[in-house]
Amino acid sequence: MDSPAFGQADLSNCERELIHLAGSVQPHGALLLLREADLVVLQASSNCDAVLGVPAASLLERPLSALDADLAREVAMRAGALAATPLPLLVSLKVPAATGPGPRRLEGALHRPPGGGLVLELEQVDEAAAPPPPLDVPPQRLRERLAQAVQRFSEAASVGALVDAMAQVLRDLTGYDRVMIYRFDPDGHGKIIAEARDPRLDSLLGHHYPASDIPQRARELYLRNRVRVLVDVHYEPSPLLDAEGRPVGDGLDLSMSYLRSMSPLHLQYLKNMGVTATVVVSLVREGRLWGLIAAHHYGPRNIRYALRAACDLLAEVVSTRIAAIENYAHAQVAVLVRRLEQRLVEATSTEGDWRLALFRNPRTLLQPLEATGAALFSEGEVLVAGEVPSTPELRELQHWVHARVAAQGGDPLFACSSVAQANPSLASLTPTASGVLAVKLSTSQPDYLVWFRKEQLLTVTWAGDPAKPMLGDDPLTLSPRRSFAAWSELVRGTALPWTSAELALGRAIGVALVDIIVQVHAVRLLVAERQLAGIRETVRHSSEPVLIADAGGTLLFCNPALCTLAGCAPQDLGTLTGVLQRFLDPAPLQRALVALGKGQPSWRGELMLRGAAAEPLPVAVRAEAVPGRDGQPLGYVLTLFDLSHNKRAQQARQHLEQTMQQSMQQALHGRRLRPSDDDSPADPDPLLGAILTNASLAAMDIADGTLGAPVAPLLEELESSTQRAAALYALIRDFSAGEGRQ
Repeated sequence: MDSPAFGQADLSNCERELIHLAGSVQPHGALLLLREADLVVLQASSNCDAVLGVPAASLLERPLSALDADLAREVAMRAGALAATPLPLLVSLKVPAATGPGPRRLEGALHRPPGGGLVLELEQVDEAAAPPPPLDVPPQRLRERLAQAVQRFSEAASVGALVDAMAQVLRDLTGYDRVMIYRFDPDGHGKIIAEARDPRLDSLLGHHYPASDIPQRARELYLRNRVRVLVDVHYEPSPLLDAEGRPVGDGLDLSMSYLRSMSPLHLQYLKNMGVTATVVVSLVREGRLWGLIAAHHYGPRNIRYALRAACDLLAEVVSTRIAAIENYAHAQVAVLVRRLEQRLVEATSTEGDWRLALFRNPRTLLQPLEATGAALFSEGEVLVAGEVPSTPELRELQHWVHARVAAQGGDPLFACSSVAQANPSLASLTPTASGVLAVKLSTSQPDYLVWFRKEQLLTVTWAGDPAKPMLGDDPLTLSPRRSFAAWSELVRGTALPWTSAELALGRAIGVALVDIIVQVHAVRLLVAERQLAGIRETVRHSSEPVLIADAGGTLLFCNPALCTLAGCAPQDLGTLTGVLQRFLDPAPLQRALVALGKGQPSWRGELMLRGAAAEPLPVAVRAEAVPGRDGQPLGYVLTLFDLSHNKRAQQARQHLEQTMQQSMQQALHGRRLRPSDDDSPADPDPLLGAILTNASLAAMDIADGTLGAPVAPLLEELESSTQRAAALYALIRDFSAGEGRQ
């Protein structure tokens, strides 16, 4: 599809506007594109005279040293460090003015654009700079406040408390009139979940914004360039010029530019809100945009580069804490699932049917997920609890859910908050089953446990009417929201959405039930020979490695999953003695089998298995004795679980701890980039301690989780985040040290 050039989009195609090819910058700073080999100026913004005191025409096709030799040396020295960090490097310097009473104090950033060369952005920070001068915080005071903030974030026990703290900290630090935290839902809509504001302003807390307010291309840029500053919404863009003085248009990728001009659509959007200046900082979770921190000011406002880096660092710390809090919530699911599993196992041994025990007390099934009804589709039967649709409607819903799960591939979990919107033919289910959470219980049959939520009339407050996005097609006069008075949309046919913790609980209950089902079928192999063929097929297709032996130790059954895990054929095992030989240290299991033969009902332990791989495989082993009527065991059921992911998680945590120490030591004791700096180590300060403490707490919270997302990738993401936070600290520290020598 065609992508409109920068400034040529309207609301029908703004998703594809080439906003990174703006061809101009905000006028409070100047931009130079340099040839990296000799630092010759290839492109320059038209406002160089106002910012640098030298006209753009006098700089183009000339080396940077013509502007200032010290600046050229600084850029040449720092250019080599760009490859070692994904962050733009900050520079602090003084440049003699070609006109005016004295030197201009400048600061800026250096980065390498995708097309090659070096982009140098410079802003004036003197009191004589174009109004307003950027907000500054003394370096030592900045580090103290950051350390206090990180400590405060580390103590937050919930996402709500964390984002409330972040909003207040950022407003105290930057002085903007309003600071908001947006969180995106799975559909991309945003909701303001925290706010710190001037008491004279009306609150926007709880407002919703449609996904179209932030086009997808803008979201991609928010992932790449985590901090964006708008100084004055009423600015006149300064175009980039080539050597012949012509505008370069879309010839330079400005994705990582701090000064890049913003889309006229976005500027009009802000004007309609009455906002003059903004800072937007990304909150990134598992490589995706979790939310945004948006600061609004009702007059022109700018902040120093060190303060921008500080905002980026705080957002990185908050993102890490969000990951820890959300994963810890998933960990609590394990307690609920273990209780349920224990109750069902006991019921199976006494009554023979776990399904009846599951529905005997509906409250224990419905309350943890705040469901109003539930249905179990198992072996062709339907069991229900709470408020549910009729049986024919349930059968129709089962067929639809089964098709949706099949379309998802391997994910056995399906969730929907509006069945009527997803499938209008099922609209009659809305009163009792508007929301559905289903988990598949069999790989070969359409067996599901399904929870329902009935329709709830939900009042959603939008900032403007999303059904009336514009009043014209001209981007320069377009008015996306002329009135930002609260507009309430009554959402019908919708249940409360399922939270991530509820999804994790549903998935975990499904896993537990699948485990119980496998155990029940394994027992039936011992006590029901007539049903052996059908039950054997169920166990054979289970992903759980299972083997069954009689009381004498003869192996009766071994499913393919166990053979794959052990790297052998069933005939290679023969008896329980042969199974014991597959472990490096079989003594614990051998003693457990003796105890099981004497009446102990079950045993659990962790052993090292001689598997198909060269390295021994860590596994969890569960051994169950199946008692006969005379009290003697009929046989034994052994189930194995691959624990190699736990080992990877342990290695990831150890590597994380080493990385944290190395990153912090490098940040504290590394050589600075200026030749004049000495090599004396710096004393530790509270900010580094707070960053390390936050990462350590996050690592502990993540490692405690056994459900939801795998632990090792989360620890690896935390390691990357910690390295980035350390890089930001070193950047701020080096920048602050550079200013102290002027």
